Amino acid sequence: MSTPAPRPEPVEQPPFSTPSGGQGDDGGGVVAILERIGSVVVPVGVGLYAVLYLGIEQIYRVFGINPQQAGIDQSVLLGRLMGTLILLVLALVPAVGAAVGLGWLLDKVTRGAAGRLLAAVRARPWIVAALAALWCGATYWGLVNLVTDLTVGLMVVVAVGLGVLAFVVPFRLMRRRPVGRAGMKVLVGALTGLGLGFVLILSMIEAAVEVRDTGQADDLLGYVGFQDQWAVLKNAENDKPLYGGRWMMLLGESDGTYVLYDCDRQETFRRPIETTNLAHLQLDPERVEGYRCGTMIE
Repeated sequence: MSTPAPRPEPVEQPPFSTPSGGQGDDGGGVVAILERIGSVVVPVGVGLYAVLYLGIEQIYRVFGINPQQAGIDQSVLLGRLMGTLILLVLALVPAVGAAVGLGWLLDKVTRGAAGRLLAAVRARPWIVAALAALWCGATYWGLVNLVTDLTVGLMVVVAVGLGVLAFVVPFRLMRRRPVGRAGMKVLVGALTGLGLGFVLILSMIEAAVEVRDTGQADDLLGYVGFQDQWAVLKNAENDKPLYGGRWMMLLGESDGTYVLYDCDRQETFRRPIETTNLAHLQLDPERVEGYRCGTMIE
C-alpha cells in the first residue's frame, strides 16, 4: 500500500499580485493600504477641522467680537475652506508619494536592511508604544503654549512626562490585539490633528494681531477663510462718504448690520445695512512699508 504524496505547502502571494502573477485588482493589498492610510489621515483631518473653528473664534476675538456677530457659522466656514482643503490635498498627495518613494529607495540602497529594521521595531510593542506615547505628549505643545510660553526644554519635559504617565502602558496593552492596534492609530491620528490645530491657532492669533496693528493680512488668514476686505462707507440716502472717506475693514454682516473695523481709530463698530453703501471695495490692499493703525489716536 503506497503512502499518499505530501501536499505542497501553500505559497504566500505578494500583496499586490494575483495567483497568476499579474497585478491584482481584487482589492486585497490595495484596499489594505488604503485602509491604513485612511486610519491615519481621517482622524488627523477631523481633529484639525474641529480645532479650526476655535481658531476662527480667536481671530475675531482680537477685534472684540465673535464669529456669529460677523455672520460666520460652520456652513460658512466650511464653504470658505473648500479651496484650502483642495490645495492641501494637492500638496499632500505628492508629498506622501515622495516619502513612499524615498523609503523604497532607502530600502534598496541598504539591501533590505531598512525594511528589516522597521519590521524589527514594529515587532517590539514596547518600542512602538514608547514612540507613539512621546509623539502624543508632544502634540500638547500648542494647547499648553496657549496658556503659557514654553521653551524647548520645558516642552521636552512635558512630552516625556505625558507620554510616560498617560500613554505608554495603555498603548502597550492596546498592541496586544488587532482592534487595539487600530484604535491606537485612530487615537494617535486624532491627537496629531488636535495638536496641529492648536499650533495653527497660535499662528492665527499672531496674524490677527498683525492685521489689527498694520491693516494687512498674511496668506495664512486667507487660507483659513478670513477675508481681508476693505471699503469706503457712504450714506445710502445721499451717497456722501462717511467718516471722512476713510477705509474700513469689513469683518462681516449679521442681523441687518455691517461689522466694521476702523484701522485709524483701532475700534470695531456696527452700522445698519439699509443706511450704508459700500464703495471702492478692495481685497488684500497693499500698504506702504511701516504703516501702522491707530494714527488718529496718536
